[in-house]
Order: sequence, then structure tokens, then C-alpha cells
Amino acid sequence: MTYEEIAEMMQEIGLPFSYHHFAEGESPDPPFVIFLSPGENTFGADDLMYISFKKLHIELYTDEKSPETEERVEEVLHQHNIYYAKSEVWIESEELYEVLYTLEV
Repeated sequence: MTYEEIAEMMQEIGLPFSYHHFAEGESPDPPFVIFLSPGENTFGADDLMYISFKKLHIELYTDEKSPETEERVEEVLHQHNIYYAKSEVWIESEELYEVLYTLEV
């Protein structure tokens, strides 16, 4: 997927979103989504790269546990036939939950 295709998919979620972070002082009220590509996995042989998969993190931030909002994100991923792993943490300093979806595209 290209950056543009990923950004279009983020729009389908229907929440404010940004790549990597919001500018200082411009972060919206939760819930919101951050997405970033922290690297890629490649497959190759004989000094040639045959295929490359971008790692993609989609981070959902909420101020309270929100299964409905998580379902909204997951439905969009399902519509795009994207396999993901999901984890969750409480960020005490921000008083926010982060639900992290890790995937390859």
C-alpha cells in the first residue's frame, strides 16, 4: 500500500488522524488515531530483493476504554483484508489508553 492508500484507509475510520504525531498544541481531543511506518520486511535471494512489506502501526488513543471505537478501526482493517496483531497499554503520563494495531502492508 502507498502512503496515499493508507491515508485514505485512515479517513474511513472517521476519527482525526495524523502520520507519526500531531504538531505541538494541535492534538485533538480523544479518540484519535496516529499511524506510522517504522520499517519494512524484505525477502530476497541472490542479491535481489523480490518483495517488501512495510510495517505499519495504527495507534488508537482514547481517554476511556472504548470497544465500539476499536470495532470501528477493526472493521476498516477487515474491509481491506488486513491481518493485524493488537495490544493495549495505559499511558499514565497522558492519561490515555493506546490500542496498537501492528500489521504489514
